[in-house]
Amino acid sequence: MLRKSWLFFLINLCGVQMGFTDTIQLKEKAAITGKILSEKRDQVVVDVGYTVLLIPRNQIAKVSKSDEDEASAKASKSSASNESKDFAVTKPSFYSSPSRQAPVRSVRDLVNLLGEAVVQVRTPSGLGSGFIINEEGFLITNFHVIEGETQISVEVYHQRDGQLERKSYKQVRIIALNKFEDLALLKIEDKEAPKFKYVSMGSADALAVGERVFAVGSPLGLERTVTEGILSTKTRQMQGELYLQTTAQINPGNSGGPLFNLSGEVVGVTNMKITFGEGLGFAIPVESVRFFLDHRDAFAYSTDNPSNPYRYLEPPSHARRPAEGIE
Repeated sequence: MLRKSWLFFLINLCGVQMGFTDTIQLKEKAAITGKILSEKRDQVVVDVGYTVLLIPRNQIAKVSKSDEDEASAKASKSSASNESKDFAVTKPSFYSSPSRQAPVRSVRDLVNLLGEAVVQVRTPSGLGSGFIINEEGFLITNFHVIEGETQISVEVYHQRDGQLERKSYKQVRIIALNKFEDLALLKIEDKEAPKFKYVSMGSADALAVGERVFAVGSPLGLERTVTEGILSTKTRQMQGELYLQTTAQINPGNSGGPLFNLSGEVVGVTNMKITFGEGLGFAIPVESVRFFLDHRDAFAYSTDNPSNPYRYLEPPSHARRPAEGIE
């Protein structure tokens, strides 16, 4: 109780600082005003004038920066005038995220609304799934879907006159890679490419175990396959990483596709399953995707160094000498 009261006092004390421009809304309906020094995957570092606070990500509801306020207001205003006004989003600069809780809809309605943004990613050695994150044609998929490949095509299903029209785009560039998180950022660069429909990023932290979720992808090449299930756990540890576990069926070809909540927001990226069991699918939490996108310059792909940014230096010369006395 003493600790909670101290935190409440500190939060209110932080709120009276007037010389800063960044505001962090906490889930407890309190706010901290200060200057954000850095944003890490698990915490935000804020200078409140007399001290520096480390705020855990799971306690943060929203981060508002001074240079984003105007853009957020414009995005909220324009979203109210289109047909998807129930999905009000802010557009920081690169991907969209909800500005308020979107209403729950049926899977059928959501698939019709979001289906164009889910794509099939093809390479000479196989195929996977992906989803478009902005109208310029940037999309997310798994690293293992395109690993070792540079010849990539993306198939998009455009809605025209109430019908789906398949379009294959061959000019696809690799923008960023993170093989340890199994994420890849691609961009469609065909000259005749239109403005693309895209999805918004939700929050896996806001999900509760037992909530319904659904996946859209191309399992075994069967494009636009929808599978529904529940969130089994949010903290399944595998190989040092935490994954979302779901009963929604995941199969080869689903890799890189989105896992949605019933508000139509991406909460994860499907990437694997346990082959000798049923209803044991896994997805990368969307918080990892946000971190990857926010720091995409650090993971930028380079043809001169395909493993960029992980460049391993050669060992010192003495370490390469043959051991004496060993034939």
